[in-house]
Amino acid sequence: MSRYTGPRLKKMRALGTNLPGLSRKSIARRPYPPGEHGNKRRRKKTSFGIQLIEKQKLRLNYGVNERQLRKVVREAKKSKDFTGDKLLELLERRIDNVVFRAGLAPTIPAARQLVNHGHVRLNGHRATIPSMRVKEGDVITLRERSQKLQIVEESLETTAEALPEWLEVDKEKKQVKVLSHPTAETVPFNIDIQQVIEYYSK
Repeated sequence: MSRYTGPRLKKMRALGTNLPGLSRKSIARRPYPPGEHGNKRRRKKTSFGIQLIEKQKLRLNYGVNERQLRKVVREAKKSKDFTGDKLLELLERRIDNVVFRAGLAPTIPAARQLVNHGHVRLNGHRATIPSMRVKEGDVITLRERSQKLQIVEESLETTAEALPEWLEVDKEKKQVKVLSHPTAETVPFNIDIQQVIEYYSK
């Protein structure tokens, strides 16, 4: 399954939650599924349906395809830590997510584009792979010629998400330092991670 590129608010309404990594828009005005019958009473979801929704939250928010997510789940299962917490940590440590969480881009798709186009530096070296993972002590900066990009300036001025405790941001230098590894509590949207683990355990 490829990466989703369609209407983002429509997907968030279908899942019943805001996904800050996917879009800055909110479902507050229409907090019900899209479609002609979206605002009417619906049948109770099955256990599989609930698991699928939670899995889709991760896929859409972090912009990963099914194969990528399965790979990360397998990696998390090999860890000595709780699989769910490790899974969230690994996704949060993606460099495109870090660029977004630091406020240098309005969404993860926008952050991914910055990375793909060579605007981002990791410890002084060019980083062009969105799935690269940061670790404690890493420093993320923008290429000198990219410091004044309009999308970066506007994002820093208008970002609504609170800066996570595991990141330190110097807005003047457009510099981000990773203070520690993220935890499940720092994920900026509601997720029942156990449902995701059960989905992939079948």
